[in-house]
Amino acid sequence: MAYTESFRFGEFIGSVLWLVFWILIIFSLVGLPLLFVVLFYVPLPPVNGAPLTPYLFLTMTVDPTRTIPIIKYMIHTDLFRVAAFPGFTYAALFAAVTIFVERKFLAKMQLRYGPLYVGKIEGWLQLIADGLKLISKEIIVPSGADKPLFWAAPIAFVSTAAAVTALIPVAPGWVVANVDVGLLAVFAILGFFPLIALLFSWASNSKYPFIGGLRALHQIIAFEIPFIISALSVVILAGTLNLTGIVNAQISSYWYIFFLPISAFVFYLSSLAELERIPFDLPEAESEIVAGWITETSGMIYGLIQLGSYVKTYALAALFVVLFLGGWAGPVIFPQEIIPGYTGDKIYNPVTLSAIVWFTVKTFGVIMLMLLPRGISPRIRIDILLHTGWYKLIVLSFINMFVALALIYGGILGPGGLLVR
Repeated sequence: MAYTESFRFGEFIGSVLWLVFWILIIFSLVGLPLLFVVLFYVPLPPVNGAPLTPYLFLTMTVDPTRTIPIIKYMIHTDLFRVAAFPGFTYAALFAAVTIFVERKFLAKMQLRYGPLYVGKIEGWLQLIADGLKLISKEIIVPSGADKPLFWAAPIAFVSTAAAVTALIPVAPGWVVANVDVGLLAVFAILGFFPLIALLFSWASNSKYPFIGGLRALHQIIAFEIPFIISALSVVILAGTLNLTGIVNAQISSYWYIFFLPISAFVFYLSSLAELERIPFDLPEAESEIVAGWITETSGMIYGLIQLGSYVKTYALAALFVVLFLGGWAGPVIFPQEIIPGYTGDKIYNPVTLSAIVWFTVKTFGVIMLMLLPRGISPRIRIDILLHTGWYKLIVLSFINMFVALALIYGGILGPGGLLVR
């Protein structure tokens, strides 16, 4: 006789009370102190000369003349830059769009049914269905796992990916952290990823993730040197490590992809290896270790690592745009007559808006190039991968570095060069 579980109302009420208890505890211990810290360091602006009060805040929800000034004020605060644009929310939106486009793109190429038709209109419900599935899945921690490290590594993965985006300028004056050695800082942060992968695989207490972690470590280190040397060619031409300075140097001459095509190619291939994407997805092996160093992940642990991976994809694509495609450079597409009277680096300035649009379009184009190999290319063997990274790409990146030195000392680029406008 088949046994079926019956619904027990008492257990249901107990579960709800247990959930409410933990929400109140977390809000009291974490949420309230955080709210007071934010209010202490972020002064509330006056609205039409009057201090912001709860009553005024409520009237703003129905009165646009009071809402617009505070929105303009908040847009130019550091909190907005870090949390919304060009910070984490912008990168996360890019990641969400990339996931959706990748599924559609591959479905078109490989005739997959779900991503094309679920939800009638271009399969848009598939993305929501995937999100709900991840949220509702149980998080399983392997037996004997190092729990603090197992929980911390996915958060560190997302945080590290978000830290890279904080250094990349998307328009004149629009960067979270404008650092003089910005490119060096980007490579320093990227150096944490293989360490996080290895620690997480070790913390899983399973040989399959650990094998995947070792593979990821070997792969990323093999491509790290050509990755850095290819970017060094750009530094030689621009004469600065500041990412905004590199974009300005290209605006005053020409995009560096025309002078350094080999460096751009090496940087693109190294980015695919850094992202563990096909044909360099060796940490994953369907017949051996299934999903590489994330084999033992489930639920939102898996979701966090995927989010970090796609934010990292955006960061590397944006870095390619900054180094080789002139960053935000492009003609002004919003005429002054539409948004008159604004100058400087404000986000509603037509020049800044045009720069953001060009940067977004270029970055999305590079992301599409990164997605393409997954639909048309097979995975390569690990010995070919290591040989490519340690021998071929290093030689190619050195060749273009000598080309960059020849352009500088030949008087073609650099201060007073023939091609500097």
